[in-house]
Amino acid sequence: METSPLLQRGILKQSNGHGTNANFNPRTRRSSIWLPHCVDLYIRQAVVLIEDAINYRSIKHYMDSRSLKLYRWYYSRTWQWVLNVMIVFILGLAFIERPSSLSVTSDLRYKACPWETPCGLTETIEMLCFLTFTLDLTAKIYLIGWGEFWKCRWLIGYMVVIAFSFMDWTLSWTMLCKEHNIRCRRLLRPFFLLQNSSLMKKTLKSIKRTLPEIMSVFLLVVLHLCLFTIFGMLLFTRQEESETNTEWESYFRNLPQSFTSLLVLLTTANNPDVMTPAYSSNRIYSLFFILFSGFGTFFLMNLLTAIIYNQFRGYLLLSIQTSILRRRMGIRAAFELLSCQQPALTLSDDDMIECVQVKTLMKVLRRVKMDSYYRQAIIKKALQSHNGHIEREAFQMLFDELDKDRIKEHPPAPEYSSVILRKLQRVLSHGIITVGGNAVALANIICICTILVIDSRKTLSQRDDYYLELINCFFILCYLLEMILKIISLGWRGYFSHGSNIFDGFLTVLLLILQICVFATYRLPYPSWNPAKKGMLPLYEMAHLVNMLIVVRFLRIIPNIKLMALVASTLMDLVKNLRAFVGILVVVFYVYAIIGIWLFKGVIVSPTNISCSHSQIRKYSANVSVACGSYEQLGYWANNFDDFASSLVLLYNIMVVNNWQVFFEAYSRHTSEWSKIYFIAWWLTSSVMWVNLFVALIIENFIYKCDRSHGSSVSDMSLTDFETTVQLMFREHIPEPTEEEIISRLHENPHLHLTLCSFRRPTWGPDSPGQAPFFCGCWAAELLIKRRIRKQP
Repeated sequence: METSPLLQRGILKQSNGHGTNANFNPRTRRSSIWLPHCVDLYIRQAVVLIEDAINYRSIKHYMDSRSLKLYRWYYSRTWQWVLNVMIVFILGLAFIERPSSLSVTSDLRYKACPWETPCGLTETIEMLCFLTFTLDLTAKIYLIGWGEFWKCRWLIGYMVVIAFSFMDWTLSWTMLCKEHNIRCRRLLRPFFLLQNSSLMKKTLKSIKRTLPEIMSVFLLVVLHLCLFTIFGMLLFTRQEESETNTEWESYFRNLPQSFTSLLVLLTTANNPDVMTPAYSSNRIYSLFFILFSGFGTFFLMNLLTAIIYNQFRGYLLLSIQTSILRRRMGIRAAFELLSCQQPALTLSDDDMIECVQVKTLMKVLRRVKMDSYYRQAIIKKALQSHNGHIEREAFQMLFDELDKDRIKEHPPAPEYSSVILRKLQRVLSHGIITVGGNAVALANIICICTILVIDSRKTLSQRDDYYLELINCFFILCYLLEMILKIISLGWRGYFSHGSNIFDGFLTVLLLILQICVFATYRLPYPSWNPAKKGMLPLYEMAHLVNMLIVVRFLRIIPNIKLMALVASTLMDLVKNLRAFVGILVVVFYVYAIIGIWLFKGVIVSPTNISCSHSQIRKYSANVSVACGSYEQLGYWANNFDDFASSLVLLYNIMVVNNWQVFFEAYSRHTSEWSKIYFIAWWLTSSVMWVNLFVALIIENFIYKCDRSHGSSVSDMSLTDFETTVQLMFREHIPEPTEEEIISRLHENPHLHLTLCSFRRPTWGPDSPGQAPFFCGCWAAELLIKRRIRKQP
């Protein structure tokens, strides 16, 4: 194998008197030694180590020349984009596979036979995805080696899932797509999404560790339900008179019904329906339901939310601490690598300091794939070194810039030679144009609301769009004038450096184009102007589209209000940085939807013929006697498990818990009482566990942004320019890894085989026997080469 370097500043572990490891075989492992002529190679190694540190990646991978090329290609945007596209494709197959979701409606009364994909189309797409995933797994194994592969459960699971999917795909192909919709590999597809995100895996691991911690409170909730179920059955027994049996017949007929009735009451979905019959007969019965809801809903459930968040937050901090340690290890390894390229700084006869030349660091930073903002910040700080060298502590502090809040800097305003333009620029710089623009947008919204109120009871033929079009034309011209004035004040670059200006300008140009299309199609407006339809859209639809864009444009006021800007910034950070949490929720939705299709597809059948018209179906449904509040009476026919898309919508409706008892009662009537376990498990997973956790993380993110904004010197207008990550959100609560911990982890790296010189560069040479247990890595490389030459025949 190759004898390329990894860390020049280190030495081989367990060195003997000649400085070599007796157990190290350079023929069977890619070596970590340095050759003086491999100048470009150690630069590329340092580049990879710094990139690993920036992206919180592990450095346990091979570092020879061939592996470096493959490693950088693997983490390139091209390959990661291809991998993400394949993951989207294989997850999206559920929408077109049988049962297909390609229909206009999912309502069982109106749903026509959907288009079915021909046999072999989805299987071909699957095979392309599986081949891509196999190539991805092969590259990972080559980069980290089989030893590290067998230590990683995710990669082992990756290989098992791919192998099982291949076998299941082969079975489907041999059966010519007649496997009765039971494709076990569909249940394993979300695994490809999980294993491709390190933060998603950390989140899932934290959730798994959190589950045992919340079992005590969950058992308390179950005990609370069981006790009140028994009390309810004792209170609401069957009476001789049928008029007084309403509570018993509807909610407490037997033990399963009593338990589920109180479980639904715990979510307040059937309140006050569940207590109305008993409360109507005797008001004292209300105490039973008030005590149950007061203690269960408002105390136990909120306590469960607090415990879920607290325990999960603790485990997430541990996971993020591992990421911080990875960054420190990568930076320290890069320093040790670069510090051997020049002599150490001499403080005294016996004391020398490890250092890295600034010009060497500049070569590395130019090749590193990183954000230009942080690259410039690190370069600017590195050039402040007075002697052209950077010590270890200073080298570490350089990359602390990565942990700082990023504040977007805007280009300076242009300088005009014209006196009029300079005066206009000075006036507009005080924010008058922003306040005026917001006032004009508010006036436009008020005018639209006024016309909507006036025309609310008129039909389309009775409406006069003349005044609405005049108002729209006036305000669109005002918006265009505002955009031109801002461009004059800020310049083109300054205007487009603000996200709010891009949003504002895009909608202004779009509104102008739509208004020109209206005039080109229907000519200029006049009183009683309501022409017939021409072109693709009628006039009223084009006018409605313009008005909707005007309403959306009114969101421009968000950055101008401090608290609203904080809320908007929090939402943007959630979209960008909490995708791992949403990804796991997508996985859970996917798995439960597939299981729901397997269990309940075709269970509920529409009572009418599909050939009937809509009016005949409504008339038939009105004549059929159904229970009040049931699935049939409420017309929930569109909520079913007959295809993947409708399954997702049904699961979302259950997660919201409004009338969720209607669904599991309907499916329990058509199947068995055991089907309720599926719906209760979904409620616990989505509503109790995940939604509460997501809400808690929103609060954490908002508190972080609020604290940072109060401690910052930037103006309120720049609050939305703050950018943060999950690591930064919890960074201040994570202790810095110690020097001993970093060195210990670097020693454990199977691809380094080095002992780091932590504090001083040794002053002895290779001819000084017995004076030191370590020596310079460059001399070790020469000795290994001599031994390798002796071993050659």
